[in-house]
Amino acid sequence: MNSSIQWYPGHMAKAKRKISESLTLVDAVVEIVDSRIPRSSRNPDLASLVKSKPQIVLLCKSDLADSSVTRQWLEWFKSQGIPAMSADCRSGKGLEGFMPLLKSTLKEKIEKWQAKGMTNPTVRIMVVGIPNVGKSSFINRMTRGKKAIVGDRPGVTKGNQWFSIDKGVELLDTPGVLWPKFDDPSVGKALAFTGAIKDEILDTTTLASELLEILSAGYPDVLKRYKINEVSGKSGWELLELVARGRSMLIRGGEPDLDRAAKTVLDEFRGGKLGAVSLEKPEEY
Repeated sequence: MNSSIQWYPGHMAKAKRKISESLTLVDAVVEIVDSRIPRSSRNPDLASLVKSKPQIVLLCKSDLADSSVTRQWLEWFKSQGIPAMSADCRSGKGLEGFMPLLKSTLKEKIEKWQAKGMTNPTVRIMVVGIPNVGKSSFINRMTRGKKAIVGDRPGVTKGNQWFSIDKGVELLDTPGVLWPKFDDPSVGKALAFTGAIKDEILDTTTLASELLEILSAGYPDVLKRYKINEVSGKSGWELLELVARGRSMLIRGGEPDLDRAAKTVLDEFRGGKLGAVSLEKPEEY
């Protein structure tokens, strides 16, 4: 697979500008990341942009990740002084912990407001996240289908929308996504595995073979789904061929249909059909 996978640099400057402009309107930033790849789905530029603004990291898609590894990541973020939690944003499982975490993160600020006589201050948060990490699911769950707030106030533009998500809490959704630039090929691959990069620009057979190799090393039992009981010594390409044969995906002459097998593996991994799998652990970085 081409190791120089990149996002579109033309979008980056515009997105950064939007984030910077919006930061003055909010009290905290919530960064949504994918629980399966918490490192690769984080925005490396966000720390410098957010600066002293309180930040929460929400590991979304927790239902698709290895829960023991997710707990390691939550401890890691805690060790870095970053409040973090995990949740399945599609079902809402775990999101009941978000408001308490937000209020504890902003405890000092809220106390200062109250000391100044602001008895019911409105907390405003901005949600950021790269594509396909669960940002929309989080916003949909938190807003519970409410319409955006309209009116004469900063940030209400065609590109920004405010939502009331709880008594005294408003959320700013900015469609201008901050896209990461990455030089490490492993980051590009991780994002490709989870579908954050469109398959159209990738060699999916190579991608699927590399994913199978990773799964065979860390979660060999999941490959039993493809009637592969022994993975020792097998390359990713050999495993992909076994997937094709195990699912009777054959082309003329009885050769394995690797394209079809690759699509199946990637679709089933992304859909959680291979079980709870994490591709990154904190001790690896």
